[in-house]
Formats: sequence, structure tokens, C-alpha cells
Amino acid sequence: MQVTPTRLPEVMIIEPRVFGDARGFFMESWNQQAFNAATGNTLPFVQDNHSRSARGVLRGLHFQLPPHAQGKLVRCTAGRVFDVAVDMRASSPRFGQWVGVELSGENHRQLWIPPGFAHGFLVLSASADFLYKTTDYYAPQAEGSVRWDDPSIGIEWPLADIGGLAPQLAGKDAAAPLLAQAQRFD
Repeated sequence: MQVTPTRLPEVMIIEPRVFGDARGFFMESWNQQAFNAATGNTLPFVQDNHSRSARGVLRGLHFQLPPHAQGKLVRCTAGRVFDVAVDMRASSPRFGQWVGVELSGENHRQLWIPPGFAHGFLVLSASADFLYKTTDYYAPQAEGSVRWDDPSIGIEWPLADIGGLAPQLAGKDAAAPLLAQAQRFD
């Protein structure tokens, strides 16, 4: 596995070794020892989630606050998504900064998003299957969110890839607060 820190160094791109030939491919998608050694993470993963979404669906930006803060290891197994993490730690020098990475069934990339970061993704293909592991269980009372299009964050979503249309949002995502009003870590 190859691990590459992003411009938010705690958020890391994980690229597993993929062995392919005319029959298809094989890869080890999860190995606790290798992941811990590569990222320095020691939190256990306790829940796996799977979503399928159509082109133009934007899910996020979501996070969970302590004592139920979640780290996420995310990947797209079919289709393409633009995946985003935003630093929500008030004491961080990178508070409110974001990083985006394309994840797809073709590139096999994974993204490690530690606790303290909001997460969201935009589906760029006709549909996408998105899988992620979390370091804590879903706890609705700890759920927080921030608006996907907050100008103070300035995420450069690839809207041209969905025909320049507005993304499809869940009601709670459309009503999410701006960063200045959002709950935060620390």
C-alpha cells in the first residue's frame, strides 16, 4: 500500500497494490496492521456503510462530534466521486480548509479522514457505489454538518462533470449551517 498525505496532512490517500491481468484484478482492500503502520492510526473500525447514488447527488458535508467523533476510511467501488474533507478543528491552523480527491472503481484509491473533519462527496458518474469504514457508531445526537457551498470554505466542486447543474441534496444538507455557525471540534 502507498500512503500520500494531502495538503491537509492528517487526511491521506491510500493506494492499495492492485494485481491485474486478463482475468481481472486482485487487491487487499483492508489490512489493519498495514493501515495502522502507514497512517499512525490506532482507532478500531466498528461499522461499515455502503451507499449507492446517482450522478449529481452530493452527500455531505457531515461529521460527528465527541464523544462519538468518527474517523472514516472511504472508497468508491463502482463509478466516480469527488470526495472532500474539511478541517473542523477550531484550534487547527488549517481550520476551514478543504481537500478533494477523485475516487473511483478504476483507481481503487481510498481516503483516510480522521476525526475532526467534515466529509462529503459528489457523484460524477451515472451512479456510484461508495463504501466506508467508521471508527465510531452512528450517533444522531452527535451529528454535525456544514454547507457544501459555503464561500468561506470555497470548495471547487467539479460541477461541470454533472453538466453544470446544481447538485441533488438531502433536505438536511440543503439546510446545513455555514462554517461560521456550524458546530466544531475543540
